[in-house]
Amino acid sequence: MANDPYKVLGVDRGASDEEVKKAYRELAKKYHPDNYVNTPLADLADEKMKEVNEAYETIQKMRKEASQNHSYHQNDGNEAGYGGAFADIRSYINSHNFYEAEIRLNSVPIADRTAEWYYLKGITFRARGWYFEAAKHFDMACRMDPDNQEYRIAAEAIRNYTSESRQVRNEDAVCNICSGLILADCCCECCCNGDLIPCC
Repeated sequence: MANDPYKVLGVDRGASDEEVKKAYRELAKKYHPDNYVNTPLADLADEKMKEVNEAYETIQKMRKEASQNHSYHQNDGNEAGYGGAFADIRSYINSHNFYEAEIRLNSVPIADRTAEWYYLKGITFRARGWYFEAAKHFDMACRMDPDNQEYRIAAEAIRNYTSESRQVRNEDAVCNICSGLILADCCCECCCNGDLIPCC
């Protein structure tokens, strides 16, 4: 990243982890794309949000490497690693606080994004109505942990939902074509004394 991540977040290099997190949350709240939907600032806010996320991830990674603190790593391959952060995220999701859940998920370093991370991220996408993104994340969770029943159920449910949605859209498209042909036939019969559809 070209910019100093500390300058992007507006904190000193000596800032505590809590100060860095607080600065990140404030900026994430300020520049979140949902605040700028259908405005001229949407693209700018999206770019700024990416810059803020990248800065926070970079600081997290640098501090982790510097301290040699491996407390965030998984223990014996269990998803219960990452210092209990996923339990907190599940709690936010259960209380429908998807905004805070998303902030917490985005703050997890890429190296620590486990199957559970992808599953929980999929839930936040599903809550926002981004079903195809949710499906991709549920599928990734299943690939990383194929024996997890919770992930498989979520992936199957979202696949069924998106499949049904496509079917409804296809049926609507067919109805629109039929309606158009019938209208054209009426116009042809009334204006041109012709018959576009002989059976009608």
